[in-house]
Amino acid sequence: MTTETSANQFTEVRTLTVGPERAGQRVDNCLAALLKGVPRSLIYRLLRTGQVRVNGKRAKPDTRLEEGDRLRIPPVRTAERGKTDAPPPAMVKQVADAVIFEDRDFLAIDKPAGIASHGGSGVGFGAIELLRAARPREHLELAHRLDRDTSGVLVFTRTRAGLTGLQSLIREGEVEKRYLCLMTGRLERAKFDVNVPLRKSVLAGGERMVRVDDQGKPALTFFREVERHRDASLVEATLATGRTHQIRVHAAHVGHPIAGDPKYGEREANKRFRELGLKRLFLHAARFEFELGERAYGFSAPLPEDLRAVLDGF
Repeated sequence: MTTETSANQFTEVRTLTVGPERAGQRVDNCLAALLKGVPRSLIYRLLRTGQVRVNGKRAKPDTRLEEGDRLRIPPVRTAERGKTDAPPPAMVKQVADAVIFEDRDFLAIDKPAGIASHGGSGVGFGAIELLRAARPREHLELAHRLDRDTSGVLVFTRTRAGLTGLQSLIREGEVEKRYLCLMTGRLERAKFDVNVPLRKSVLAGGERMVRVDDQGKPALTFFREVERHRDASLVEATLATGRTHQIRVHAAHVGHPIAGDPKYGEREANKRFRELGLKRLFLHAARFEFELGERAYGFSAPLPEDLRAVLDGF
């Protein structure tokens, strides 16, 4: 990227011209890379208040940059930035030890539950920050996201070609993502799909909520029962679209919310599963597949021990 100012990096407005290395990147990820040390929560506040602009227009976090775009970055006061502490070594090691695949373009981990994909919104360090701390000489970017309480396959990219190529496949629906979840109640059918639109909103406190809404974005999930248990079924959920909280909201919509879901689940059902040892959302990203160029990729992560123990307890 090129800049029209020679001002201090954070204290004055900068206008940058997007180069080929940033083409196709989300503006929030671009800002996170350019404003080293600035918390994601501040970056999203700058975006939410309209201070970040692309070609003179307000930018949303998911705005995709194109080569030649003019990106306006507002001043970020040093006092706002504060000093970023180093992540705890134990967390860095936990993520570093979770790597299940790497090559020139990609790196995949089996993300532990309880670790966010990235920092911000009250989260000091996410998987991307921890992995960068473990591998400071590597250029790593998040290719997609998992909820904090969801375990399983999380993919990072190591090259610009890998990032733009995979994100293009994700937008075009050419990536297969399969999850394992425990749906409460007794399913009437072993295979079914849920095809209802979803709309995302942000509550006053900043919490994200998603609901079924005819004015929302199309969303399709395929469900297939894998194991039947008393009052619940282990189900494989395959995403045809990738909306926020899609599996969780679709499961609740058909009357079988995911066990342990504090946002869309049932209180009494969650209480029963806590007695069986379930301490979190029973949702696991088990498989992530795609083809890019002449290569086919398939990353898998087995159901973690804490979730398998719950099933064994039935």
